[in-house]
Amino acid sequence: MKKKILITGGLGFIGSHTSLKLLENNYEIIVLDNLSNSKIEVKKRIKTLAKKDFEFLEGDIRDSKLLRKLFENNIIDSVIHFAGLKATGESEKYPLDYYDNNVSGSLVLFHEMNLANVKSIIFSSSASVYGNAPNIKCKENTDLNPISVYGKTKLIIEDILKNLYKSQREWKVINLRYFNPSGAHRSGIIGEDSRGKPTNLIPLINEVALGKKDILFVYGNDYNTSDGTGKRDYIHIDDLAQGHLSALKKLSKQNNICTDINLGTGKSYSVLEVINAFESASGRKIPYRIMKRREGDIGEICADPSYANNFLGWEAKHDLAKMCVDSWRWKTMNPEGY
Repeated sequence: MKKKILITGGLGFIGSHTSLKLLENNYEIIVLDNLSNSKIEVKKRIKTLAKKDFEFLEGDIRDSKLLRKLFENNIIDSVIHFAGLKATGESEKYPLDYYDNNVSGSLVLFHEMNLANVKSIIFSSSASVYGNAPNIKCKENTDLNPISVYGKTKLIIEDILKNLYKSQREWKVINLRYFNPSGAHRSGIIGEDSRGKPTNLIPLINEVALGKKDILFVYGNDYNTSDGTGKRDYIHIDDLAQGHLSALKKLSKQNNICTDINLGTGKSYSVLEVINAFESASGRKIPYRIMKRREGDIGEICADPSYANNFLGWEAKHDLAKMCVDSWRWKTMNPEGY
């Protein structure tokens, strides 16, 4: 029986692109997803792009019986753990849901992995663990001070994995801290489906460009940045998927590993710069209105990706223009999502 990679939440935005990347690189995968933020259509599209099928299991990481059966019936080499709730604003309204899904769900998964002696994991963390970072460029040893409930759940899970590694050195752990995933697959066949409720900047701009929203609200133009609007590090989804592939290769070659790695470009763009880039990509004018700052928002943050460059041999290859072009292609081909 061939060893497989288990991908939890493997039909979501980042999960689907990573699943495809692994299939293209001849990995055998099993995708576990409860379809709370994705659709079964995604599986069909990944299969079309990869020109090969893969095993899919509809289920929840909080279901210990399902997980135990999965581990008993398959030889799992490593787990890539995406499954969880992911909207920062929503996490403030429904904290119990976020702690239950993200933290409790991860505990069930780690417990079943431990029982099955599957002790190799890549965890989908987030730059939100840095919160209001004192430095614009975040290194992995930057102080951690998450502001949102979402960010706090990510940090708790990182800490659980570090405690697990400390108690059992045969565990191999890589926590990948993403900055702002953007873009879509170059084919336009898979991308980010916000399911009618976009919260991230580029999907919101897409809605305005398509005429689904009249105007884009820009929160704050009085930050200490080049044009006064907030600046963020945007990373193309294909680069992010490649980062997971690089991390998986590292796990297979190295023992005694428990580390945090930033995945970003190291360059930040302001809201107005993103709007201009999208206008160029789409040929559409994006009307916007300046609003007051939102509480908790920060002026500028970006990754210091030097550790990923050196340790994983990975670097982001795609720029903001490419993110906008690919995102617009996806949206025009799939105006209602999947």
